[in-house]
Amino acid sequence: MNWTPWYQEYLKGLWRENPIFRMLLGMCPTLAVTTSAINGLSMGLATTFVLTSTSFVVSIIRRLVPTQVRIATFTMIIATFVTVADLFLKAKFPPISKALGPYVPLIVVNCFILGRQEVFASKNPLGRSLLDALGVGTGFILALTLLGSIRELLGAGRLFGLEVIPGWHPWVVMILPAGAFLTLGFLVASMNLIEERTGKQG
Repeated sequence: MNWTPWYQEYLKGLWRENPIFRMLLGMCPTLAVTTSAINGLSMGLATTFVLTSTSFVVSIIRRLVPTQVRIATFTMIIATFVTVADLFLKAKFPPISKALGPYVPLIVVNCFILGRQEVFASKNPLGRSLLDALGVGTGFILALTLLGSIRELLGAGRLFGLEVIPGWHPWVVMILPAGAFLTLGFLVASMNLIEERTGKQG
């Protein structure tokens, strides 16, 4: 059996179909919660849990759901796993739950989660659907953690709450909404430049 296509189902979410840097989806939590690395990582993990769990269920029942109600069905499944993630964070990690605020419940309306169900999980077998979800979820985790790390480092001289630049003069703008836009724009431009140069070399 040729495993290359299955392997690529995971890798595409890290770069070619990265929901943040390539598709520019899920901007609401991306810009709102990435004031620190731990917030970005936590939101990424919660979203990946919801995405992977939903893709698992949708792929299994894809032949049973009538076309007329598939979006409503997918939304209900997403909402179920969002509730699980939200309650888990509130029970086990209250400070993180408080820091993320309403953005965990708002995963329900995160467009790239519903989009992956409509475009991929509802049309592919379980194995491919899980690899797709894990790949896109990993790409989301990396993007949010990177954004949060840069903003926390420049905005407070810290990383995951630990001081890494003693005596750093904080760039206050980095912990404000403007800092989120600036950091995201810089990272997207950097990825475009890398892709352009590697494409020319190829």
